[in-house]
Amino acid sequence: MDLPVMPPLKPMLAKSIKGVPAADSVEGGLSFEPKWDGFRCVVFRDGDEVVLGSRSTKDLARYFPDLVAALLRELPERIVLDGEIVLAVDGRLEFDVLSQRIHPAASRVDMLAETTPASFVAFDLLALGDESFIDRPFAMRRAGLERALSNATAPVHLTRTTTDAAVATEWFGIFEGAGLDGVVAKALAKPYAPNGRTMLKIKHARTADVVVAGFRLHKTSTEERPLLGSMLLGLFNDEGVLQHVGVAASFTEARRADLFDQLDAMRIPLAEHPWGAWQQAEAHESDRLPGGQSRWTGTKDLSFTTIAPTLVAEVGYEHMEGTRFRHTAQFKRWRDDREPSSCTYEQLEEVASYDLAAVLE
Repeated sequence: MDLPVMPPLKPMLAKSIKGVPAADSVEGGLSFEPKWDGFRCVVFRDGDEVVLGSRSTKDLARYFPDLVAALLRELPERIVLDGEIVLAVDGRLEFDVLSQRIHPAASRVDMLAETTPASFVAFDLLALGDESFIDRPFAMRRAGLERALSNATAPVHLTRTTTDAAVATEWFGIFEGAGLDGVVAKALAKPYAPNGRTMLKIKHARTADVVVAGFRLHKTSTEERPLLGSMLLGLFNDEGVLQHVGVAASFTEARRADLFDQLDAMRIPLAEHPWGAWQQAEAHESDRLPGGQSRWTGTKDLSFTTIAPTLVAEVGYEHMEGTRFRHTAQFKRWRDDREPSSCTYEQLEEVASYDLAAVLE
């Protein structure tokens, strides 16, 4: 492979802000685009060679043979693109299904590539032919990207953009129904900045009251100074069963020590806890319980300390992935005025569905 921009390359990143900014809030103006919920990927193609560089620069090509074939068919001979690998089920992005591709068995990957094929959404041009576009402003990179992908067809897509903040605000409200994450803003006059947080991202922010049902120790915890690492959170489903929905984990060291003392005093035996079946492999077939290994955790110790499920906390979250929080939740405050039984899925905002095909038009 011999391209003007070579792997490994860490993609340009974004910093979070609240609310869609005015298009003229930065010199040269802003361009807005949907924020896709998938695997960030820098595509390098040189003839028959394709590298799918992840955010951490690992090559994802072995997990997406279907996408490699599509990129060879749809892209120019020599090109470097920044974009997102996504996977849709019934007209909605499904990150959990996408994550199943990260599997050590080639036969499993091949089967998934056939039954649940992935797509690539391009949103930046880094090189074309013998020319590097990294130092060019986004306005020029976008124009070059549109020309380069003018004949591309599914599953290779060009993300839509707008310079109208009102349109971006509308996208922020409706595209979540198709599984998207929010909106991204890029300065039209700025060059590409590998590993630099020069983009802006606007994501959904919500709160929920949850049951704190267990905890894990922090990686720096010692016997002399035990520190809480994360709180395990639960919500009751329609059958009255407490489901594990995620964790809250961002605390100062002093707060970790205080929280450990508070929660450790509430220990109960595993056998008396609603999640006592987590050690039984068959329990994970019907419920997603804490303590189970996954393709992401490998052999990492995910055991936890069970506590009486009587504490209620208000947490912040962005959106759901199935029955769980998509990302780590943020602890807000204790809710002593709430009963644990009131912490159900019914309190969560129901996002109106939206057809992904309409986003990709």
